Formats: sequence, structure tokens, C-alpha cells
Amino acid sequence: MKHISATIKGSITGTVMVVISILIFYYKGNFENKFQYMTYLTYIVGILWTLIDYKHKEPGPKTFKNYFSQGFKCFIVVTFMMVAFTWIFLQLNPSFKEQMAIQSRAEFEKAGNYTPAEIDSMIARSKQYYVTMLTSIAIFGYLVIGSLVTVISSAFLSQRSRENA
Repeated sequence: MKHISATIKGSITGTVMVVISILIFYYKGNFENKFQYMTYLTYIVGILWTLIDYKHKEPGPKTFKNYFSQGFKCFIVVTFMMVAFTWIFLQLNPSFKEQMAIQSRAEFEKAGNYTPAEIDSMIARSKQYYVTMLTSIAIFGYLVIGSLVTVISSAFLSQRSRENA
């Protein structure tokens, strides 16, 4: 069987995550429900698949650095794909920005701490940076999750490699 590289595994994982995200949105109407964790589980499984496959198929020393390198190649591709998906999705659904503005305005008015002009200014700024903000959150979130899973798994697998050597 042909060896699948870590970047290809990242592409496969990212594609599955995009499909799951689209299905969740299509069937549930939003991403804020318990099914969103399926994408994160897929992400973790994709990284683990990369690292465990590397452990079993690659000859030579298997140090933390080697494992992390493989995991990094996978999670950076997934991160790129999910950030691109997030940006494209938000561009194709401008109604989300309007819904956020309506909810924010209601919250600001309810708090009673702002003048109408201040509220208008804050809403305008929020709308201006809406896509940038959510895309930045996606970048940060996927990088943090990917690096944590990779560091922990790499440490565990490299430790096991030393014990078995």
C-alpha cells in the first residue's frame, strides 16, 4: 500500500471537517450545537492517525521532534483549510453579520450604559471587523488545539518509542 504523507492526511482530515461542518449547518441551521464537537473529534483523530501511522510505517529514530514534525504538517493543513472555509462561509452568509449587529444592539441597549451614538459606533465597528474577528478566532483555535494534541501525542509516542527500544 502506498504511504500517505502527513500533508495529505491533513487534507483528508480538513475535507472531512468541512463536510461535517456543512452538514451540521444544513441540518441544524447553525454551528452552535453539540454536533460541532464532531469536527473537533475529527481533527484530533486526523492528527492521531498521522502520528500513529508514522510510528508504524517510518523507519529510523522516532524522537519527539520527528513526531511533532509529522503532526505539524497535518494540523497546519487542517488549520488552513478550516480558516479558508470559515472566511468563505462568512463571505457567503452576510446575514450572520446583521444578526450579530441586531443582538449586540439589543444587549447594549439593555445594559443602558451607552448613548445611541455610542451604540451605533460600536455596531459599525463590530460589523467592519466581524469576518476578521471570527477568522482570527478560527486561526487561533485550530492552531491551539492542533499544537496541544500534537505536543501531547508526540511526547507520549516518543516516550513509548524509547521504552520499546
